[in-house]
Amino acid sequence: MTDDRCSTAIDHLLLPLLASPASAGLARTLAGQRLRRWGDLDILDDALLVVAELVSNAAKETPGEEIRLELVRDARDVVIAVWDSSPRLPRPRPPAELTLEDLDLSPDSLDDNGGRGLLIVRSLATRSGCTPDPHGGKWVWAAFSRKR
Repeated sequence: MTDDRCSTAIDHLLLPLLASPASAGLARTLAGQRLRRWGDLDILDDALLVVAELVSNAAKETPGEEIRLELVRDARDVVIAVWDSSPRLPRPRPPAELTLEDLDLSPDSLDDNGGRGLLIVRSLATRSGCTPDPHGGKWVWAAFSRKR
């Protein structure tokens, strides 16, 4: 990540991953193990949903390339950050009422009905954002306040 959290971190995990359809599941598993080890069970479900969403977005943006998952825990927060090499900033779709008639349920389009995951991230996390990386690409992140 691009801020100073790493220098004051209680614990830190940085995982390079290959951007593929399997990346989100692997990231959830590894992040879940770390969050359980840290004892941050009160945010576990929400944090794992955010991990899956951010990693999935990065994998779709840069298929076949390296992406990175970072978890940082300090006295105040757990921060989940995902890096990808694309300079394009994420843009969530505006909230909308959806019905089954709005969805394209054909096999070729079933996975293209999303675009609202970042709204979910924003609603679950204490803070979230996107930070350009000075070395290229961007970090999309979400912070969860820890119970003390």
